[in-house]
Amino acid sequence: MSARVAVVTGSNKGIGYGIVKGLCKQLSGGIVYLTARNPDLGQKAIANLKGELSAEEHAKIRFHQLDITDEASAIKFGDHLKQEHGGVDILVNNAGFAFNNDATEPFGEQAVVTIGINYYGTKKFCDVIFPLLRPHARVVNVCSQAGLIKSYSDELKNKLLSEKLTVAEVDEFVENFTKYAKEGTHQKHGYPNSTYRVSKAAEIALTFIQHRQALKDSREDIVINACCPGYVNTDMTNHKGSLTIEEGADTPVYLALLPPGTTDPKGKFVYQRKVISWAESGMFGS
Repeated sequence: MSARVAVVTGSNKGIGYGIVKGLCKQLSGGIVYLTARNPDLGQKAIANLKGELSAEEHAKIRFHQLDITDEASAIKFGDHLKQEHGGVDILVNNAGFAFNNDATEPFGEQAVVTIGINYYGTKKFCDVIFPLLRPHARVVNVCSQAGLIKSYSDELKNKLLSEKLTVAEVDEFVENFTKYAKEGTHQKHGYPNSTYRVSKAAEIALTFIQHRQALKDSREDIVINACCPGYVNTDMTNHKGSLTIEEGADTPVYLALLPPGTTDPKGKFVYQRKVISWAESGMFGS
């Protein structure tokens, strides 16, 4: 039996780093890929992690450059995984981005950038990696309760909650938001006043579509979930989060290591290891 292979995007620091560390501790005999856009930062993270884990038995840690918004970078990594390992057993889509509240860039520009990374970047990387998923693979999309949809118009809410929602319709959802954001009319059209929240709602919607597709896949027992790591003390929260990186990594690691034959959680949105409703309000209010 070949070693289990795990990939964590955006993992040279913060929650992603914590997820790599958690997987390394529990995936003995496996291989965990720490990825980053900047190779220097990635290699430094690898060195730090090896130092922290030196006294423990752990999975092999490897680094590969990855920018999920760069198609050539994603394809190069996918080719490497296929040639080196023949497949992937765990994919944690953690790479993400948020503008600070005091960002001066025009709102429309913020929409293009945020959605380009959090939604389109994740979607396109999945397009590269999903053909490599082996039977019993686990996919975790690290999202946020900011992506819950209570505050959207009923029309948008009903569309996103439809069991027949397609990827093309999610694309349309974010493209319309970007268009309205540039015009300054996004709230009038039923969207919240946050590019991050819209990007994460789209990512959660994508997760549920991926789950429905996986149920029809010939490869058995592929389980795909989304999760919220919580308000974690990282660069993205300007270190205002109340949770440690280890606490934030707990649910993503738990979902990445769900045992064979898992029936629940499966195609769900999970917070602190508990399934929560996507349609309800969360810690970020309405």
